[in-house]
Amino acid sequence: MDISNPGFAIPDNATDGILRFSHHAMATVFEVFIYGEDRVYARQAAHEAFREADRLEQELSRFIASSDISCLNSLAPGGEMLLAPDAFDCLCQAVKYSAETQGAFDVTIGSLVDCLLTRDKQLKSPSQERLLEAQARTGMHHLQLSESDQSVKVLDIVPQIDLGAIGKGYAVDRMIALLKEWDIHNVLVHGGTSSVYARGAVAGHKGWPVTLSSPSSPGKIIARLEIAEFGLGGSGVRKGRHIIDPRSASPIPGGKACWVAAKSATCADAISTACMVMARAEIAQFCTAHPDIKVMLVEISGEDAEGVFRYGFEEGDLASARLTLNIS
Repeated sequence: MDISNPGFAIPDNATDGILRFSHHAMATVFEVFIYGEDRVYARQAAHEAFREADRLEQELSRFIASSDISCLNSLAPGGEMLLAPDAFDCLCQAVKYSAETQGAFDVTIGSLVDCLLTRDKQLKSPSQERLLEAQARTGMHHLQLSESDQSVKVLDIVPQIDLGAIGKGYAVDRMIALLKEWDIHNVLVHGGTSSVYARGAVAGHKGWPVTLSSPSSPGKIIARLEIAEFGLGGSGVRKGRHIIDPRSASPIPGGKACWVAAKSATCADAISTACMVMARAEIAQFCTAHPDIKVMLVEISGEDAEGVFRYGFEEGDLASARLTLNIS
C-alpha cells in the first residue's frame, strides 16, 4: 500500500484571529501561525523567523557547498575544523539522540543515502562492494567533538553527515526562540507539516488544536490534539520514499508512520526517525526509559488494516504536556 508522510492540520474552525505566513526553505514549506497579534507586527516577526530558517539552511545543508556540514564532509582523514554555533549545537544533539537510540538515529548516514537512493528517493541497486564501503563510512564513532572550542575532528574514515532528519526540527526550535524575543506569545511553527512546535494557546483552547491524519488515507483523522510548549515530529514511508536503517544499512519496508511528542521539535524529529527503524519492543523500552517522550506508531498490514500503537500516551499522564489524544 502507498503510504504518505504523516501530516497535521489546524482545523478551519479552530478560531478567528490566526494569522498565517509561509516561506520555502530546506526543500519544504515552513509556516508560522500567530494568534492575537497586530497583523503588521506579526508579519515582521514571521519574516525574521523565516530569515533564521534561511540562515540555518546555509549552515546545515550538505547540498550547499559553502555550508559548515559540506566543509566537514570534505575534510581529509584526520582533519579538524571549527563549526558555527548552530551547526555544532545541532550536531551535538544528533550525537546525543544517536546514543539514546543505540544507533537507530544516525546523521552520518549520507554515504548510505547516496549509495541506496537517488535524489528523488528512488531505490538504487548498488554492488555489494559499494554498499560495504558506504556502511564503513557510517557511524558516530568516526567523529570527535570538542565543546571547548566547538570543533569537530574526523578520524581515519570521513563520514558523510546528513542532518535532514533533524535539521527542520532544529530550525523550528530556533524560529520559536526568535519569536519569543519578539514577545510573540501564541504561535505555532512547522516545517513541512512534519516538524512542529507550539507555544501559548488560541481562544477557547488549552493550546493549539490540531489534527493528525492517517498516513494511508489523508482524509481520515486518527488523532485530535491540543499542543502547547512541546514539539511534534512525524516520519513516514511511501512509494518512492525510503528511510534507511543505519544499523543494517538497508531501507525499511513501507506501510509505517509515526508521530513523536517531545520537549523540542529537534528531539521529536530525531526520535520519530529512529522509531521508523526500531521494532515495537524497542520503542516500548525507549519510552519507558524516556517518559517525557511519547510515540504514536501507525502500521499498515493490509489494504484496510491500520494498526495504531501508543507509547506514553496513557490516560492521565499528559496533564503536564497539556495534550489530549483521541483515536477514532
